[in-house]
Amino acid sequence: MLSIIIINYNHRNYLKQCLKNIVEANINLDFEVIVIDNNSKDTSKKFLSELNIPSLKLKVILNNKNYGFAKANNQGIKLAQGKYVLILNPDVIVLKDSVEKLYQFLEENSEAAMVGPKLLNPNGTIQYSSCKLPCWYMPILRRTFLGKLPFLKKELGKYLMSDWQHNETREVDWLLGAALMIRKEVLEKINYFDERFFLYFEDTDLARRIWKFGKKVYYFPEAQMYHFHQRLSAERSASPTILSKITWIHIASGIKYFWKWQGK
Repeated sequence: MLSIIIINYNHRNYLKQCLKNIVEANINLDFEVIVIDNNSKDTSKKFLSELNIPSLKLKVILNNKNYGFAKANNQGIKLAQGKYVLILNPDVIVLKDSVEKLYQFLEENSEAAMVGPKLLNPNGTIQYSSCKLPCWYMPILRRTFLGKLPFLKKELGKYLMSDWQHNETREVDWLLGAALMIRKEVLEKINYFDERFFLYFEDTDLARRIWKFGKKVYYFPEAQMYHFHQRLSAERSASPTILSKITWIHIASGIKYFWKWQGK
Protein backbone atom coordinates (compact mmCIF):
# COMPACT_ATOMS: atom_id res chain seq x y z
CA MET A 1 0.00 0.00 0.00
CA LEU A 2 1.03 3.60 -0.66
CA SER A 3 0.27 6.70 1.42
CA ILE A 4 0.22 10.04 -0.43
CA ILE A 5 0.82 12.95 1.97
CA ILE A 6 -0.02 16.51 0.92
CA ILE A 7 0.75 19.55 3.09
CA ASN A 8 -1.30 22.63 2.32
CA TYR A 9 -0.94 26.23 3.41
CA ASN A 10 -3.10 28.86 1.67
CA HIS A 11 -3.20 27.06 -1.67
CA ARG A 12 -6.78 25.87 -2.04
CA ASN A 13 -6.79 26.05 -5.84
CA TYR A 14 -3.58 24.07 -6.24
CA LEU A 15 -4.80 21.52 -3.71
CA LYS A 16 -8.15 21.13 -5.45
CA GLN A 17 -6.39 20.56 -8.78
CA CYS A 18 -3.89 18.16 -7.22
CA LEU A 19 -6.61 15.97 -5.72
CA LYS A 20 -8.59 16.04 -8.98
CA ASN A 21 -5.46 15.03 -10.85
CA ILE A 22 -4.77 12.11 -8.48
CA VAL A 23 -8.26 10.77 -9.21
CA GLU A 24 -7.88 11.24 -12.95
CA ALA A 25 -4.46 9.56 -13.00
CA ASN A 26 -6.18 6.23 -12.18
CA ILE A 27 -3.26 5.12 -10.03
CA ASN A 28 -3.09 1.34 -10.27
CA LEU A 29 -2.12 0.77 -6.64
CA ASP A 30 -3.83 0.39 -3.30
CA PHE A 31 -3.32 3.88 -1.84
CA GLU A 32 -4.61 6.45 0.60
CA VAL A 33 -4.36 10.24 0.58
CA ILE A 34 -3.60 12.20 3.75
CA VAL A 35 -4.08 15.97 3.51
CA ILE A 36 -2.77 18.19 6.30
CA ASP A 37 -3.70 21.86 6.35
CA ASN A 38 -1.32 24.09 8.31
CA ASN A 39 -3.96 26.57 9.51
CA SER A 40 -4.53 28.22 6.13
CA LYS A 41 -6.00 31.71 6.07
CA ASP A 42 -7.69 31.32 2.69
CA THR A 43 -10.71 29.05 2.10
CA SER A 44 -8.67 25.82 2.25
CA LYS A 45 -10.06 24.64 5.60
CA LYS A 46 -13.65 25.17 4.48
CA PHE A 47 -12.92 23.32 1.26
CA LEU A 48 -11.36 20.40 3.14
CA SER A 49 -14.08 20.23 5.79
CA GLU A 50 -16.67 19.82 3.03
CA LEU A 51 -14.56 17.58 0.81
CA ASN A 52 -16.07 14.29 -0.31
CA ILE A 53 -14.31 12.17 -2.95
CA PRO A 54 -15.84 8.66 -2.80
CA SER A 55 -13.12 7.19 -5.02
CA LEU A 56 -10.32 8.17 -2.58
CA LYS A 57 -9.35 6.77 0.80
CA LEU A 58 -8.97 10.23 2.28
CA LYS A 59 -7.85 11.48 5.68
CA VAL A 60 -7.86 15.20 6.51
CA ILE A 61 -6.08 16.93 9.39
CA LEU A 62 -6.81 20.60 10.10
CA ASN A 63 -4.05 22.05 12.26
CA ASN A 64 -4.77 25.03 14.51
CA LYS A 65 -1.39 26.58 13.70
CA ASN A 66 1.23 26.47 10.97
CA TYR A 67 3.64 23.75 12.05
CA GLY A 68 5.85 24.01 8.98
CA PHE A 69 6.74 21.40 6.36
CA ALA A 70 8.70 18.89 8.44
CA LYS A 71 6.37 18.59 11.44
CA ALA A 72 3.22 18.47 9.32
CA ASN A 73 4.68 15.72 7.15
CA ASN A 74 5.59 13.77 10.27
CA GLN A 75 1.97 13.98 11.35
CA GLY A 76 0.97 12.35 8.10
CA ILE A 77 3.73 9.74 8.09
CA LYS A 78 2.77 8.55 11.58
CA LEU A 79 -0.83 8.06 10.42
CA ALA A 80 0.17 6.41 7.14
CA GLN A 81 -0.74 2.79 6.54
CA GLY A 82 1.44 2.41 3.46
CA LYS A 83 4.70 0.55 2.99
CA TYR A 84 5.86 3.68 1.15
CA VAL A 85 4.88 7.31 1.51
CA LEU A 86 4.75 9.83 -1.33
CA ILE A 87 5.41 13.36 -0.09
CA LEU A 88 3.61 15.54 -2.62
CA ASN A 89 3.30 19.32 -2.85
CA PRO A 90 -0.17 20.62 -3.77
CA ASP A 91 1.36 22.38 -6.80
CA VAL A 92 2.47 19.08 -8.38
CA ILE A 93 0.62 17.47 -11.28
CA VAL A 94 0.99 13.69 -11.31
CA LEU A 95 1.34 12.26 -14.81
CA LYS A 96 -0.13 8.89 -15.69
CA ASP A 97 1.92 5.91 -14.46
CA SER A 98 4.45 8.15 -12.66
CA VAL A 99 3.41 7.05 -9.17
CA GLU A 100 3.40 3.38 -10.18
CA LYS A 101 6.90 3.73 -11.67
CA LEU A 102 8.32 5.21 -8.45
CA TYR A 103 6.63 2.46 -6.44
CA GLN A 104 8.02 -0.27 -8.70
CA PHE A 105 11.51 1.27 -8.51
CA LEU A 106 11.54 0.91 -4.72
CA GLU A 107 10.13 -2.60 -4.99
CA GLU A 108 12.99 -3.62 -7.31
CA ASN A 109 15.85 -1.73 -5.61
CA SER A 110 16.18 -2.71 -1.97
CA GLU A 111 19.18 -0.41 -1.42
CA ALA A 112 17.06 2.63 -2.31
CA ALA A 113 15.19 4.35 0.52
CA MET A 114 14.06 7.44 -1.40
CA VAL A 115 13.36 8.16 -5.05
CA GLY A 116 12.19 11.25 -6.88
CA PRO A 117 10.76 11.78 -10.38
CA LYS A 118 11.91 14.11 -13.12
CA LEU A 119 10.11 17.38 -12.36
CA LEU A 120 9.02 19.54 -15.26
CA ASN A 121 8.17 23.23 -15.40
CA PRO A 122 4.70 24.08 -16.75
CA ASN A 123 6.25 24.73 -20.18
CA GLY A 124 7.77 21.25 -20.25
CA THR A 125 11.37 22.21 -19.53
CA ILE A 126 13.41 20.38 -16.90
CA GLN A 127 13.19 21.68 -13.36
CA TYR A 128 16.38 21.06 -11.44
CA SER A 129 15.29 18.93 -8.50
CA SER A 130 18.43 16.90 -7.72
CA CYS A 131 21.31 18.72 -6.08
CA LYS A 132 24.77 18.41 -4.61
CA LEU A 133 25.17 18.97 -0.88
CA PRO A 134 25.17 22.75 -0.35
CA CYS A 135 28.00 24.97 0.82
CA TRP A 136 27.21 27.54 3.50
CA TYR A 137 26.62 30.46 1.13
CA MET A 138 24.23 28.66 -1.24
CA PRO A 139 20.98 30.01 0.33
CA ILE A 140 22.32 33.53 -0.22
CA LEU A 141 23.16 32.82 -3.87
CA ARG A 142 19.72 31.36 -4.49
CA ARG A 143 17.86 34.22 -2.83
CA THR A 144 19.80 37.33 -3.89
CA PHE A 145 21.34 38.99 -6.93
CA LEU A 146 24.69 37.43 -6.04
CA GLY A 147 23.63 34.19 -7.72
CA LYS A 148 23.50 36.05 -11.04
CA LEU A 149 27.14 37.14 -10.95
CA PRO A 150 29.17 35.12 -13.54
CA PHE A 151 31.48 33.22 -11.16
CA LEU A 152 28.85 32.61 -8.53
CA LYS A 153 26.28 31.66 -11.16
CA LYS A 154 28.66 28.87 -12.19
CA GLU A 155 28.82 27.68 -8.58
CA LEU A 156 25.03 27.71 -8.41
CA GLY A 157 24.88 25.64 -11.59
CA LYS A 158 27.18 22.99 -10.12
CA TYR A 159 24.98 22.82 -7.03
CA LEU A 160 21.83 22.40 -9.16
CA MET A 161 23.57 19.87 -11.41
CA SER A 162 22.47 21.94 -14.42
CA ASP A 163 25.32 20.57 -16.56
CA TRP A 164 23.68 17.11 -16.48
CA GLN A 165 20.95 16.17 -18.97
CA HIS A 166 18.76 14.48 -16.31
CA ASN A 167 17.90 11.60 -18.63
CA GLU A 168 19.33 8.66 -16.72
CA THR A 169 18.69 7.11 -13.33
CA ARG A 170 21.42 7.94 -10.86
CA GLU A 171 22.28 8.26 -7.19
CA VAL A 172 22.11 11.86 -5.98
CA ASP A 173 22.97 13.71 -2.77
CA TRP A 174 19.43 14.97 -2.23
CA LEU A 175 16.13 15.73 -3.94
CA LEU A 176 13.67 18.61 -3.83
CA GLY A 177 10.87 17.82 -1.38
CA ALA A 178 8.05 18.53 -3.84
CA ALA A 179 7.67 14.86 -4.81
CA LEU A 180 9.48 12.13 -2.88
CA MET A 181 8.62 8.47 -2.44
CA ILE A 182 10.22 7.00 0.69
CA ARG A 183 10.21 3.71 2.56
CA LYS A 184 8.18 4.25 5.72
CA GLU A 185 10.29 1.68 7.58
CA VAL A 186 13.42 3.77 6.97
CA LEU A 187 11.66 6.98 8.02
CA GLU A 188 10.72 5.33 11.31
CA LYS A 189 14.27 4.14 11.93
CA ILE A 190 15.88 7.54 11.29
CA ASN A 191 13.19 9.38 13.29
CA TYR A 192 11.30 11.04 10.42
CA PHE A 193 11.87 14.62 9.24
CA ASP A 194 13.83 16.85 11.61
CA GLU A 195 11.20 19.24 12.97
CA ARG A 196 13.76 21.93 13.76
CA PHE A 197 13.44 22.90 10.09
CA PHE A 198 10.26 24.93 9.63
CA LEU A 199 10.74 25.30 5.87
CA TYR A 200 13.72 24.53 3.61
CA PHE A 201 16.65 22.16 4.23
CA GLU A 202 14.42 19.48 5.75
CA ASP A 203 14.64 17.54 2.47
CA THR A 204 18.42 18.01 2.30
CA ASP A 205 18.80 16.88 5.89
CA LEU A 206 16.53 13.86 5.38
CA ALA A 207 18.48 12.65 2.35
CA ARG A 208 21.75 13.07 4.21
CA ARG A 209 20.45 10.98 7.11
CA ILE A 210 19.26 8.30 4.68
CA TRP A 211 22.77 8.08 3.23
CA LYS A 212 24.22 7.96 6.74
CA PHE A 213 21.81 5.12 7.56
CA GLY A 214 23.31 3.08 4.72
CA LYS A 215 20.53 3.47 2.16
CA LYS A 216 20.50 5.38 -1.14
CA VAL A 217 18.69 8.31 -2.76
CA TYR A 218 17.85 8.09 -6.46
CA TYR A 219 16.70 10.39 -9.24
CA PHE A 220 14.41 8.40 -11.55
CA PRO A 221 13.50 10.27 -14.76
CA GLU A 222 11.24 7.54 -16.16
CA ALA A 223 8.65 8.91 -13.73
CA GLN A 224 7.69 12.49 -14.57
CA MET A 225 5.52 15.13 -12.90
CA TYR A 226 4.81 18.81 -13.45
CA HIS A 227 5.67 21.23 -10.66
CA PHE A 228 4.44 24.83 -10.54
CA HIS A 229 7.38 25.75 -8.31
CA GLN A 230 8.21 29.17 -9.75
CA ARG A 231 4.64 30.42 -9.56
CA LEU A 232 4.18 29.20 -5.98
CA SER A 233 7.48 30.79 -4.95
CA ALA A 234 6.40 34.05 -6.54
CA GLU A 235 3.17 33.99 -4.53
CA ARG A 236 5.10 33.45 -1.30
CA SER A 237 7.33 36.40 -1.98
CA ALA A 238 6.67 39.04 -4.60
CA SER A 239 10.30 40.15 -4.38
CA PRO A 240 12.77 37.40 -3.40
CA THR A 241 15.35 39.77 -1.93
CA ILE A 242 17.46 39.78 1.19
CA LEU A 243 14.66 41.76 2.86
CA SER A 244 11.84 39.27 2.26
CA LYS A 245 10.48 37.02 5.01
CA ILE A 246 10.85 33.86 2.93
CA THR A 247 14.52 34.69 2.31
CA TRP A 248 15.20 34.95 6.04
CA ILE A 249 13.34 31.67 6.69
CA HIS A 250 15.57 30.04 4.08
CA ILE A 251 18.74 31.48 5.60
CA ALA A 252 17.64 30.56 9.15
CA SER A 253 17.08 26.95 8.08
CA GLY A 254 20.47 27.01 6.39
CA ILE A 255 22.13 28.10 9.62
CA LYS A 256 20.43 25.25 11.50
CA TYR A 257 21.48 22.77 8.82
CA PHE A 258 25.15 23.78 8.71
CA TRP A 259 25.34 23.92 12.50
CA LYS A 260 23.90 20.40 12.69
CA TRP A 261 26.26 18.94 10.08
CA GLN A 262 29.42 20.92 10.82
CA GLY A 263 32.49 18.78 10.39
CA LYS A 264 30.49 15.73 9.24
